[in-house]
Amino acid sequence: MPSFDIVSESDMVALKNAIDVAARQIGNRYDFKGTSAAVELDEKAKSITMHGDSDFQLEQVQMILFPEMEKKERDSTKRLEHGDIQKISGNKVKQVLQIKLGIEQDLAKKIVKLIKDSKLKVQANIQGDTVRVSGAKRDILQECIALVRKSISDFPLQYQNFRD
Repeated sequence: MPSFDIVSESDMVALKNAIDVAARQIGNRYDFKGTSAAVELDEKAKSITMHGDSDFQLEQVQMILFPEMEKKERDSTKRLEHGDIQKISGNKVKQVLQIKLGIEQDLAKKIVKLIKDSKLKVQANIQGDTVRVSGAKRDILQECIALVRKSISDFPLQYQNFRD
């Protein structure tokens, strides 16, 4: 019976590359010389930390970082959960962006309900942080992928492990 998995994973190599490029651009910008403007990736905690001297400077760092992330991996900025802007040592600020991996339970239930309501002859079930969809024919599964792509646009999803 053909099946595939709906997952949400981030390409950490592409993300690290995008952050390195953004950090180089921040270091080369004239208006950031002598300031604490920086961006760094914590791969273990799956978070990005932006540093700056003010809220405005954090916005400028973000305006450099986000296009670089989008160039490397489409819709990767939709995966970020913005933390509060924290004041640290004097007048400096930082913001932590948490990288969400996997499909949360609420979104998984929404996807399963969408598939069941579509009356396609497929079965969808939640397995941890993925959704497994199986059906009788490959064409029906491709229709299911098109349906989910069209309906869920606010969170990046990948369709993997397609088996006949």
